[in-house]
Amino acid sequence: MELLDAIRRRKTTNGAFLPDPVSEEHQRVLLEAAGRAPSQLNSQPWRFVVIENRDTIRQIARISGESMTETMSNGTFFERYKPYFRFSQAEMDEKRSGMLFDKLPAPLRPFTGQVFTRRGQTLMNALGVPKTLGAENRRLVEGSPLLLGVMLDRSEYRPGELSSFYSVFSMGAAMENVWLTTVELGMGIQFISFPMEAPGRWDEIVELLRVPDDLELMAVYRLGYLPPEQRRPAIDWSSSQRRLASQYVFRETCDTPQRGWDEQGRPA
Repeated sequence: MELLDAIRRRKTTNGAFLPDPVSEEHQRVLLEAAGRAPSQLNSQPWRFVVIENRDTIRQIARISGESMTETMSNGTFFERYKPYFRFSQAEMDEKRSGMLFDKLPAPLRPFTGQVFTRRGQTLMNALGVPKTLGAENRRLVEGSPLLLGVMLDRSEYRPGELSSFYSVFSMGAAMENVWLTTVELGMGIQFISFPMEAPGRWDEIVELLRVPDDLELMAVYRLGYLPPEQRRPAIDWSSSQRRLASQYVFRETCDTPQRGWDEQGRPA
């Protein structure tokens, strides 16, 4: 596969994976790709923990699902991320960023305009939306054949110091390598983020994975092989739109947006 093709096809997997275990050879390739990422002074600050134990995956799935229900129920998730929610194609076409909720149960569709209000939150709770989403999240994580924990060496990751920026930048490069490699291998990947959103829940995963004091657990991902056809969950979103070049590229100084590239950047 050509590199640019992999970059254009890269995406987050919202749906389920095949139950097949990820082969050890593919695990090795994924982590070799991560280790090839650039880092300041070749410091290679990343560390990874590969998780296949079903009991561990089930426990992380439970924490993730409960965290999602909690943050959806109390409104903190919607309040924190409301600038990125889109509920119409027209809004998505204008913003060209964020997440378009293009698959919702019929009873919810008339109320999308109220999602960020107290009344809307009460309605969603009454309809059981947070519980539905939490249960779906738990099912997806629990059904994943492989989880990947990403850690940084605390001797490099020192918040407030320049080395912290370097190490986080390097970790991002390492994970982008992993992400692109999943495209090559016919796999999918998704960030398990909700335990970070609920106070105290991330610490449960740190303890579960026995992360030592000299490492900081930064992220956990779920990975697996993709089925030929993806079944979308009852509540789902898409995020395939990308900003046009004129919306994020400048020429010579930040006073002058890049012109002339937008049409070339539109999907065929």
